[in-house]
Amino acid sequence: MNTLHEKKQRLEEYLRSLGSVVVAFSSGVDSTFLLKTAQNVLGDKVIAVTARSCSFPARELEEASAFCKNEGIEHIIVDSEELSIEGFSQNPKNRCYLCKKELFTKIGLIAAKRGFAHVAEGSNMDDNGDYRPGLTAVAELGIKSPLREAELTKEEIRQLSREMGLPTWDKQSFACLSSRFVYGEIITEEKLSMVDKAEQRLLDLGFHQVRVRIHGQIARIEIDRSEFEKITDPKVSEPLAAYLHELGFLYVTLDLDGYKMGSMNKTL
Repeated sequence: MNTLHEKKQRLEEYLRSLGSVVVAFSSGVDSTFLLKTAQNVLGDKVIAVTARSCSFPARELEEASAFCKNEGIEHIIVDSEELSIEGFSQNPKNRCYLCKKELFTKIGLIAAKRGFAHVAEGSNMDDNGDYRPGLTAVAELGIKSPLREAELTKEEIRQLSREMGLPTWDKQSFACLSSRFVYGEIITEEKLSMVDKAEQRLLDLGFHQVRVRIHGQIARIEIDRSEFEKITDPKVSEPLAAYLHELGFLYVTLDLDGYKMGSMNKTL
């Protein structure tokens, strides 16, 4: 079995073999690690591209811009409005495929125009065990997945990120806000805003890993079980519930199973 640093070396060798790369950058744990490692290996033969849309919180876009500015990485922001993609708002089971195909096609055009050899994205080995239709689009379009090539897991990426001094090493996992909707429920800009504001309030209250899943008029809050005592304190729960009611949720619930990655996939 390869050690952690052998995997990192494999990653660096793979990136070096690409020559030049445009990295799809969300400012999350994985893409930040990938982008910085690529810069370390390829220097200015790396560009970061971030998609701006109503399913991507403003705080994440701001963090992406700040990181690239601080590290001296060229950063391009593209508009990628998923709700304009035919069929996307109906939230079909292949929703992520539709989104990724549109986004990576746009990034591919940027790479071609700028003369960059490849486009890379930040999925890791843990993503292989969940329902990820977006990876089908990645394969179809020839997008590179360097972290999976190096067989790196999420926890290993966090460890290496900490060693590199990256601010994202302990950042909460994040996924597109559209993933908060049960399949088949219509996705609207208004509902995306409700979810975004609800999650931002939880983050502002100091909760680390949060999801607010939307089921019609119900908000189902997922947090780590270690933080249940905090959220059930009336001083926290009562104003929190009142705020979510103001946003438009009729019912506010706490999922006793706690945070689960990809919990909406249970319905498949």
